[in-house]
Amino acid sequence: MTRRWMAAALVAPLLLFLLAVFVLPIGAFLLRGVEERDVAPVLPRSTAALAAWNGAGLPDEAAFAALIEDLREARARDQESGAGSIARASARLNADWPGFRSLLPMTARRVAAGTEGPAREALIGISEDWGTPIPWAAIRRAGGPYSDFNLLAVLDLKRDAAGAIGAAPEQERIFRAILWRTLWIGALATLICLALGYPLAWLIATAPPRLAPLLLGGVLLPFWTSLIVRTAAWTVLLQREGVVNAALAALRLTEGPLPLLYNRGAVLLAMVHILLPFMVLPIYASLKALDWRLPRAALSLGASPLRAFLRVSLPLSLPGVGAGCLLVFIQALGFYVTPALLGGANDQMVPYFVAFYASRTVNWGMAAALSLLLLAAVALVVALYGRLVGFGKVRTA
Repeated sequence: MTRRWMAAALVAPLLLFLLAVFVLPIGAFLLRGVEERDVAPVLPRSTAALAAWNGAGLPDEAAFAALIEDLREARARDQESGAGSIARASARLNADWPGFRSLLPMTARRVAAGTEGPAREALIGISEDWGTPIPWAAIRRAGGPYSDFNLLAVLDLKRDAAGAIGAAPEQERIFRAILWRTLWIGALATLICLALGYPLAWLIATAPPRLAPLLLGGVLLPFWTSLIVRTAAWTVLLQREGVVNAALAALRLTEGPLPLLYNRGAVLLAMVHILLPFMVLPIYASLKALDWRLPRAALSLGASPLRAFLRVSLPLSLPGVGAGCLLVFIQALGFYVTPALLGGANDQMVPYFVAFYASRTVNWGMAAALSLLLLAAVALVVALYGRLVGFGKVRTA
């Protein structure tokens, strides 16, 4: 028991460090994908009044009156402190229903100037949009403290005024295509790395002792160079006036510069260059641990070299193949710099849009929801790999 406590005490600082600088910050960021922070503080009475509304027809007079009071107070507070709370609430609501970015500030200005008569008539007189249930449903959905709006949005889904989940309008359906594109590019990069990496790993594993370290060093060489530097080098090589086009023109193989940059091929080329070592090393380790007497025994018993490879060497090296494919595919899903520098508009992956929402539009909710989507894809891949490995163990036993 004393040894266990001592071991726990030795590991505890590392665990606390990981918890403080890794788990908690990432968890706090991912939580932003389901949090609602922008609307309820600005429209507290309105969100409370709409909580019991069923989404059918218009809300009652109390909701209209609550919205007027909330907007008057929020505008006075923004004018006094310059906080811009109405602008933030408008931006969040505009993501749900386009038109709120102008509707809410305009309504706030008009109600601050004074309204006459019943609240319903006053708001509908300001804008006919308040006479439809759509903006009211958007306010209710953003009332918080948590909602699935961003999570549904990254799946191209949306709730209607009654709360039912359905497909988003066709012009807003982009994220499923982006997810499939990300998975497809990751799968292509993995297959190319496997096709190139397995023969290279075989060559290193069977090379003479003097040559093997040199070949292995050549594989490890990209690790010593920054990813951005390697990507920038491909830009220099593939651009219209780059080295490749200049060489082709000098050899008179082309009549003009080829479009080698800003396309899917350039992205895959650079990704394979960066990820190939992660495929070679696990396969090399698996082949290095292989008992080479087994394929030689298969050859001595009459098997052809191809049959001995397919029935003996390849199955015994599959753990390295699986580990390499898993490493390459998971890393490929998270590529941002390479597609951004070498790809076109149709080659950008999920990480690009995470950065777009986090830095350009400052929409942390969508950035966190897209990160959750990518995390779920990675978890699914790892789970599938675990099941396949598990089946293999059961079958072997």
